[in-house]
Amino acid sequence: MKRRNFLQNSLCALGAAGASATLGGLNRIAAATSPTAMQSDYKALVCVFLYGGNDGDNTLIPRSQSEYNAYAATRRILAVPRDQLLPITPTATDGRDWGFHPSWPGMQTLFAQKKLAIVANTGILLAPTSRDQFLRESVPLPPQLFSHADQQAHWHTSWSDQIPKTGWGGRLADIVNAQNPSAQVSMSISLAGSNLFEVGSEVFPYMISPQGVISLWYYNEAWGNPETVVTKTMLDAQYANLFEKTYSETFKRAIENEKKISGILQSAPALTTAFPAQNDLAAQLKMVAKLISVRQALGVRRQIFFCDMQGYDTHGEQPTTHAGLLQQLSQAMKAFYDATVELGVANNVTTFTQSDFGRTYKTNGKGSDHGWGNHQFVMGGAVKGGAIYGTVPVHQINGPNDTSDGRWIPTIASDEYASTLALWFGVAPGELPTVLPNINRFNRINLGFMA
Repeated sequence: MKRRNFLQNSLCALGAAGASATLGGLNRIAAATSPTAMQSDYKALVCVFLYGGNDGDNTLIPRSQSEYNAYAATRRILAVPRDQLLPITPTATDGRDWGFHPSWPGMQTLFAQKKLAIVANTGILLAPTSRDQFLRESVPLPPQLFSHADQQAHWHTSWSDQIPKTGWGGRLADIVNAQNPSAQVSMSISLAGSNLFEVGSEVFPYMISPQGVISLWYYNEAWGNPETVVTKTMLDAQYANLFEKTYSETFKRAIENEKKISGILQSAPALTTAFPAQNDLAAQLKMVAKLISVRQALGVRRQIFFCDMQGYDTHGEQPTTHAGLLQQLSQAMKAFYDATVELGVANNVTTFTQSDFGRTYKTNGKGSDHGWGNHQFVMGGAVKGGAIYGTVPVHQINGPNDTSDGRWIPTIASDEYASTLALWFGVAPGELPTVLPNINRFNRINLGFMA
């Protein structure tokens, strides 16, 4: 293994040990939760982050002839043939006819089954913003608009005009973590390495790979290597120095946690749901399903998972690249939903997307550039699916929703999107400002897409 990978895996394992230490304090002071209660009062949020900025305007596409003609004229090389679109029938409509990208049959099925909802034109905002207000800069605007790193950080934290130290998923975990008094692992688990979304003040993410627990490489007592013997001797020593003592204890907890979680995962029932091969997101979600299947052994009633997909920054070769990405996303999401049905937890697990931003409606000739507002998708048995929440932008360059080149001004704030999920997860309305410090700048705390 390369030194870089060794360090990354070791840090992941050690970081997970720190999270377990926090939970250990709660375990000592809280009463155990009965398996029956855990079974009936279980909830999980699964974040799927689409890094690079998914092209929402080629995910949800107008089908009526006049709307489609305008779409094709502006998008040109990006336009998906009308006869290939997968029709959807929303329960409520603004009069426009819509279809999904042809790579989305799984999502089309979920939408028809009312297990998938579309949250239209969502994005980072500091206040409700119109085109006129944007052009005159008469309202505060998010800093570094159209920047990958900044917009990703804002989606992760919902703290758009402050230097973030925690994510909104982490702050959410801090609030509800008392519902996991017998937890054997952090309620926040990442299948995609380190992320700001799950970092809280008290709860930190446990990192695991799609293949299983991340080991402290080159430390295995059974091997009997000289390095392992030396390391074990160092760990067993007594230290007066606070730093040395803390490091030794954290290292030992990482080893203990690896053994404990590995043993629990070995007891997971075999899933009959088929997950697609050669699909990284599907592998991540399959491990999420496996972890959910052993939730009672893990001692958790609330869980937050983080998964990701890379590659959505489609400045060039977009038609082929985006079609492949959407196919993998659709297949992975459909398989995961089917797995939650198999496990009997479909109503208890809600999966939702986030992405840097949308793409420009206007093509650059080979792809699209960085946009702003975008469509997000929410999946699960508790989702009021089969509907579009919010308003799809007017697809007009320099129209009422445009900044320029088809960068749509969001009409739903990411805070409103997140608060709807937080309320379903068990946060009281009065606690929302702790999770989402800017939520009081907006009029809605519940968009209505959760039962």
